[in-house]
Amino acid sequence: MQLDLISLLLGSVVSLGCLIRAFFVLRRKRLIDDIPTSKARGVFIGLVELKGTAESEKPLTSYLAGIRCVQCTWQVDEEWLRTVVTTDAQGHTHSHTESGWTRVADGSLYIPFYLKDDTGVIRIVPARATIHGVKVFDQTCSRGSPLYFAKGPASEVPDSTHQRRFLETAMPLHSMLYVVGQARVKEDIVAPEIAYDKDAPMFLISTHTEKQVSRRYTWEFWLWFVGALAAVIGGTIAWGMLKTGSIVMQSLVIAAGGFIGATLLGWLWTVYNSFINLRNMVGQGKSQIDVQLKRRHDLIPNLVKTIEGYRTHETETQKLLAEIRTQAEATLPGEPGPDPKGAALMLNIIVERYPELKANESFLQLHHALVDTEQRIALARDYFNNIVTFYNTRLDIIPDWFVAAMARFRPQPLMSAADFERAPVHVQLVSW
Repeated sequence: MQLDLISLLLGSVVSLGCLIRAFFVLRRKRLIDDIPTSKARGVFIGLVELKGTAESEKPLTSYLAGIRCVQCTWQVDEEWLRTVVTTDAQGHTHSHTESGWTRVADGSLYIPFYLKDDTGVIRIVPARATIHGVKVFDQTCSRGSPLYFAKGPASEVPDSTHQRRFLETAMPLHSMLYVVGQARVKEDIVAPEIAYDKDAPMFLISTHTEKQVSRRYTWEFWLWFVGALAAVIGGTIAWGMLKTGSIVMQSLVIAAGGFIGATLLGWLWTVYNSFINLRNMVGQGKSQIDVQLKRRHDLIPNLVKTIEGYRTHETETQKLLAEIRTQAEATLPGEPGPDPKGAALMLNIIVERYPELKANESFLQLHHALVDTEQRIALARDYFNNIVTFYNTRLDIIPDWFVAAMARFRPQPLMSAADFERAPVHVQLVSW
């Protein structure tokens, strides 16, 4: 293969690879920008974004700095210096020195913790998350320092200079965190938690703010984008220099046109996929509401049957039972029909009127299941309305509006509010 063709192909491949990477980074940035910030009390199932402080009932003590934290990562590097002797073809010897640092120890600790905001707390399981901690310890010391062997290994690397560098990052207790991850319902109680999910596009826990994380992805995007541009220009010039006269300018014009076209396609692909992600989150929120409404529909007839064995013919009690029955006809967002109050609230009134119901085991089981369902519906409504609001806003933003119009994305209706209550999560957090 000719050298000029190799230069052109190499420049094109490198440029395409850098451009693909650039739009992959842009996709992650848009994902962060697209997800609305939820409150701890409003989180349900799905990809969510949260901001709050790191709290724990039993915090860790970091390995090097000795501060209270919920996660820490440390490393110990040791410096070496050696003289290297080489012999050239004429038999002459040459010597030079080389130096560097070798990792001699490292480690990481973490515990499940709570993220706290002004509405409550939510449990975070940081296993397998991408973590951006804050530097809490950075010290270089010699062999005479107590730190040298106390926190480092007893053996040294060959040609050691007896200098070690100790570095630790952590998520300190009470520090402000930014979290993007998949929410799921805990198995023991009706409350969400954030944990790793192999199908989730991101699981990030950062001590940086949302703007700082987004800005970081912006800079990374432009770095890869400029690299792609430099590769295509360099490859084209190298190819053109092996040709004659005006070929260089012509090839640059063709390369520029191809690069602009690829960039436009990449942008359209990124924006379209971001709309697809938002629409899927809307659909997920709607399906969760549907599941819980169906669960409530199946529970209510059994509850009514149990209560009727204890009730009298009082008008007020009959009215309450009639309102509970209407829960079976609850509708999904966007459909016509009643939007009644939570059945659990009316059940509490009936229990107060007939305390003997508390002794009925079947009623207690059904009542507990319904209360759980009501709370799940409340969580699902909060998440659905939150993501729908942001999705509808995105549809009207220029230039994204052009992609939305071409792809015929349509706004989604909100679900009206109802008197569903969510039970608070009670934990004993450390405050000092």
